[in-house]
Amino acid sequence: MLKAINMWSLPTDWGTLDQLPETFRRVKELGFEGLELSFDPDGPIGFKATTEDMAALRREAQRVGLSLTSLATGAFWTNNFGQDDPAQRAQAHRVAVKMLELARDLRAPAVLVVPATVGSLFESPEPIVQYDVVLERVGEAMRVLVPECQRTGVRIGLENVWNKFFLSPVELRDFLDGVGSPFIGAYFDVGNVLATGYPEQWIRILGSRIFCVHLKDFRRAVGNLDGFVDLLEGDVNWPEVMSALRDVGYGGALIAEMIPRYRHHPVARAENTSNAMDWIMGRK
Repeated sequence: MLKAINMWSLPTDWGTLDQLPETFRRVKELGFEGLELSFDPDGPIGFKATTEDMAALRREAQRVGLSLTSLATGAFWTNNFGQDDPAQRAQAHRVAVKMLELARDLRAPAVLVVPATVGSLFESPEPIVQYDVVLERVGEAMRVLVPECQRTGVRIGLENVWNKFFLSPVELRDFLDGVGSPFIGAYFDVGNVLATGYPEQWIRILGSRIFCVHLKDFRRAVGNLDGFVDLLEGDVNWPEVMSALRDVGYGGALIAEMIPRYRHHPVARAENTSNAMDWIMGRK
């Protein structure tokens, strides 16, 4: 499995387009083998980004020996496939298509999609949407996106997040099987499950449907967003998680997503994460 980290785990000033080549070198020096970049509709990797921009980044990553594992985004919290407003659903489609195209140019094999929210644990002005309606809309949206995945050769991973949707691994498994495309799978977040379940169970139930894995840790006793802590400081049973990943034959990237950043010396969090991942992955 590949040891990687998400851009959101790094200092904010490492994410500008002209800074990214230096960021690749720094990430490699921190001991990571891969990096997940982030799509921002108005940012350097956004709607205005070109094939040439992404090709230059891809070459620079290759030069320093860093894999670009995937492309993530927070844009689906604003516009997603479950909302009542057709314009918002259409914007979610535009975001997904552009991400697939940019990932293709980066040679990143997958993109992260938060498909919808029934309701959110975050404060949000968005109305609550009927669960079965959301499920139907997301299923239709994924079927529409399959040809775009085929065109670009990039897969979509649906992430389990605190959106009161896909509340069990059985439901997500059955949904993916219903879509029935090898291009639509799961982007499994280990830490997000701890509040309601057991990540090792999710892994064994989802199996080969898992395209990417986010690593986070969480303390159940806290029970809210403040419960997310550094790797090895929470309640994730890491030996069981790694055993489950090996049992299902997962050989992709393990991508640390450590948010929020440290208030001071944010590079220290990446350093600590790299060290913890070596222990988790059995490299120490």
